[in-house]
Amino acid sequence: MRAPLTDTTGILAEEAHGAVRRLTLLRPLRRNAMDGALVEALAMALRRLDRDESVRAIVLDGAAPGFCAGSDLKYISALELDAMRRFEQACGDLGRLMSFLSKPVVAAVEGFAIGGGLTLAACCDLVVAAKGSRWSLPEVPIGWLTPWGLKALVARVGFVRARTLCFCLEALSGEEAAAMGLADRLAEDGQALADALRHAALLAELPPPAVAATKRFFARHVMAEGEAMDVEANLLFAANCAAPAARAAFDTFRAKSL
Repeated sequence: MRAPLTDTTGILAEEAHGAVRRLTLLRPLRRNAMDGALVEALAMALRRLDRDESVRAIVLDGAAPGFCAGSDLKYISALELDAMRRFEQACGDLGRLMSFLSKPVVAAVEGFAIGGGLTLAACCDLVVAAKGSRWSLPEVPIGWLTPWGLKALVARVGFVRARTLCFCLEALSGEEAAAMGLADRLAEDGQALADALRHAALLAELPPPAVAATKRFFARHVMAEGEAMDVEANLLFAANCAAPAARAAFDTFRAKSL
């Protein structure tokens, strides 16, 4: 049974599909980029759904035009460095949280998964990518290291390929993301959500204790040293923020916010 899409926060919508719950990032005018309110709302929703015995799987997607454009640079450019680091730390906490939930989380990626949007998808248990979706980590060209989620990326594609993706010499298509293991399933354009809901329903039919045990076992390995890697990336990100390229980027986005 499907319940209507409900927007309870202004930035995150929720929809019930039987034992599957869909969460939709709802900042389309900002390309579903993450600010403090969205990160907090998503973390709270995930924890609440994990406690709800009627929910057995979760699907995460973004309102058109795409999945998520990562950190909202207009938002973070207005923050002092310490506040900026705390925000990126909260993003990393959110990414690792999904591994340690008892319920599986399935990402449905249409349009794009950029920067933190890519690492957010990589942190999910199953990733469905539309063939025409675009994937990239543009942080290094802007002036800083990707500040969180690199352990999930490494777990999916390996260290060497993860490093190449961080250099962001070119964007990936959904087909290329699936070929390297960044995405688990490939869907026709416009069908990523339907495919994600279908696989979430299959997961929801499995015995919950066995699903939870499987998640817990692999979380210890997939996210091993994940927190330490996020801390180190955050420190390097902060150092990068003092360099001319990063300062120029923040000045550009700060000017746009005036």
